[in-house]
Amino acid sequence: MALRATTNLPHPVHRVTEVFTDEDFIRSSSESVGGKLVSFERNGALDSAFSTKTVRTLPTNRLPDLAKKFVGASITVTQLEDWSVPEADGSRTVDLTLTVSGAPLTVTAVERLVTEGAGSRVDLEGTVTSTMPFLGAKIAEAAEPMIGKALNLQSTHARSWLENHPA
Repeated sequence: MALRATTNLPHPVHRVTEVFTDEDFIRSSSESVGGKLVSFERNGALDSAFSTKTVRTLPTNRLPDLAKKFVGASITVTQLEDWSVPEADGSRTVDLTLTVSGAPLTVTAVERLVTEGAGSRVDLEGTVTSTMPFLGAKIAEAAEPMIGKALNLQSTHARSWLENHPA
């Protein structure tokens, strides 16, 4: 299933990068949906190429019944991100992979943080796949809108975080 999401934030890309890779922000955004941050690692400096690994547990109460039947009351999601070196205007590209423990579901995407005036546009394009025989397409189809909503929730939380945590 195709995954697309776009949002605008009234802050420069370097601030959005700082927030999207801040352990306290990630913990707060996980908790805002009833989840828990299990671990977070960042390798490299923010002004160069770097990578992150985030592991969190999330409740499944908002998932479709079909998905809940397979994964139970919560899921463990591992998110790997490879961040590019900033371009001259600060824009960045992030290669993103999400896997769900105990579920045959993978998200691969490219997120672009693009400078727009004094702010940023966050574009995400990717795919949701499931390798489960016979039901894989239905599971991916059911998960795709929830993943899109989660990404939009992250941006909404980032907007609030940025307003309450000035540089």
